[in-house]
Amino acid sequence: MGARLDAQFLTSASSIEDAPNDAVPEVAFIGRSNSGKSSVLNCLTGQTKLARTSKTPGRTQRFNYFEARNLGRLVDLPGYGFAKVSKKVASAWQRDIFQFLEHRSQLCGLVLVMDARHPFRDSDVDMIETCKHQRLPILALLNKSDKLSKNAKLNCLRGALATLASHQLESAHVLIFSARTSEGADETREWIRTRLQSL
Repeated sequence: MGARLDAQFLTSASSIEDAPNDAVPEVAFIGRSNSGKSSVLNCLTGQTKLARTSKTPGRTQRFNYFEARNLGRLVDLPGYGFAKVSKKVASAWQRDIFQFLEHRSQLCGLVLVMDARHPFRDSDVDMIETCKHQRLPILALLNKSDKLSKNAKLNCLRGALATLASHQLESAHVLIFSARTSEGADETREWIRTRLQSL
């Protein structure tokens, strides 16, 4: 098993205006509110409570910054698409997320977390198109793979590669992942380290 990302909570912000004002490289995590994004972060760092998890979608409601020792930062963005919040709040989250992706200059990669059983919903595709426009490297994590058979995993991976290719994102990376079993965790950590060290 590869070395876990050594991370600790740094600060929380309500928008990009409140974000740390420096040039430290960052990799952000984003996904629908039921994708298991917080569990993915906890898996990669080997901590059970670094990112707060909940059975209620929409737990992450702010931009949470974590210091990744000797590397840079990890940013947990608000979930989207399924959160049990008002339409007004959900719209504000989406606006702030797109602002972050478009204007955060030290952002060097995005980890898009999706439920492998229901990948590439419209909101996921919106994020992919934003990354394409910003020339932002993207890693698509097909999470909850422990709930799929071996054949289903293979079909899911093939479908993901085809979807990204259809959006002219052939260089994007795709991984089968499970926060419960750590499948794909080593490869994900390596991708993150490579991106943080690219600036």
